[in-house]
Amino acid sequence: MTRRFRRILSCNPPERTKAKAWLIWTGLIAAVAVPVGLAVTSPLLAWRGPIYIAAGLAGIAAMALFLFQPLLAAGRLPGISAFDSRRMHRRIGLVLVALVLAHVGGLWLTSPPDVIDALLFRSATPFSAWGVIAMWGLFATALVALSRRRLRWRTWRALHTGLAVLIVGATALHAIQIEGTMEPVSKAALVALIVLGLAATLLTRRR
Repeated sequence: MTRRFRRILSCNPPERTKAKAWLIWTGLIAAVAVPVGLAVTSPLLAWRGPIYIAAGLAGIAAMALFLFQPLLAAGRLPGISAFDSRRMHRRIGLVLVALVLAHVGGLWLTSPPDVIDALLFRSATPFSAWGVIAMWGLFATALVALSRRRLRWRTWRALHTGLAVLIVGATALHAIQIEGTMEPVSKAALVALIVLGLAATLLTRRR
């Protein structure tokens, strides 16, 4: 055990809470910054055009934001109130829709036939189908979010939760199966954290 962790365990409750919050935020930022940074500096980008690079980075950014969404929905991020967590969750949801549109739109501009094949589920690459499933799941989630006042709470929550599981699962399979600009180990770690974050949130809500 390092001296830093010994000091954290021996300090008083308020200081221990601050230290715990610092560790959590440092871990989350590192979990996102490392794979994104490695993707940005990937040598595979050297022969790609700017539109293709922007489209790919939009998809990577969207996946990175999935790490925060369930934690915000459950109000589990330290230093953020329950009200602010819900508001940030909704705003990031809008950002996710915009990023996915940029991701798909950029790929369309660079290779329309490949995007058409993916949307029609006839692409030769299995990861394309999972990406399309995640995309439609995200769009459906946005519609469900807009219909919150028209639906019963239990119905809305069941739909929202089910779609979240679909999106995260499909995104995980989409990302893992792609052999591209993301470094494999850091990508796998990020995907694992996203899945664990959603699972932990769902288990906490059931209690």
